[in-house]
Amino acid sequence: MQLFYTNNSESEFTLPSEESKHITKVLRKKEGDTLHFTDGKGQLLITEITSTDIRKTRVKIIKKIEQEKQHNYYLHVAIAPTKNIDRFEWFLEKACEIGIDEITPIICDHSERKFVKKERGNRILLSAMKQSLKYHLPKLNEAISLNNFMKQDFIGNKYIAHCENSEKIELKNKETEKRTLILIGPEGDFSVSEIEKSIEKNYLAISLGNSRLRTETAGLVCVTTISNRN
Repeated sequence: MQLFYTNNSESEFTLPSEESKHITKVLRKKEGDTLHFTDGKGQLLITEITSTDIRKTRVKIIKKIEQEKQHNYYLHVAIAPTKNIDRFEWFLEKACEIGIDEITPIICDHSERKFVKKERGNRILLSAMKQSLKYHLPKLNEAISLNNFMKQDFIGNKYIAHCENSEKIELKNKETEKRTLILIGPEGDFSVSEIEKSIEKNYLAISLGNSRLRTETAGLVCVTTISNRN
């Protein structure tokens, strides 16, 4: 099955020109054929093509099916954008494929990148959602300073992954939780003051293993570890 995305709430709607061209020229779909869409909020929309056009293919919804989320936890990863933006975008793609609910780019004391194109990030998440046949689109927040982020409330377990020598919990050995927030720092790690402030805010320090990991790798290890535990 090939999955498409729409945020259209009408019972019949016209597809964008790029998608229309793909459906008619590449997939060679024709009038009466079935297409599957998701709204990114958990609905599978089964549609029928009512007219084909290279620029304006139209479909009508013939059935709506509510889909359960494909993982039974809520994972929010707040991660510093990498200097090489391709690495951060790779994290977005792979985290969506495995299973994540919310991502916040955080700007830290040692951050080399302080801006993220949210629109581009959302396009990457959309593509990964469709490719992996998921029906829930992860939420990508605007970039925010770590200090301001830690002022926000979060109901659930809060962790910080840092490289300083201190007492840490092995994430892989932690008991299963339904709601988890994990902080991942930049290439230069969190500053000592940021780590101290996180402890004041009741974040627990975690270890992701014996290797020193790149930012995007650490983020993906967190997603994979939480996914495998549930």
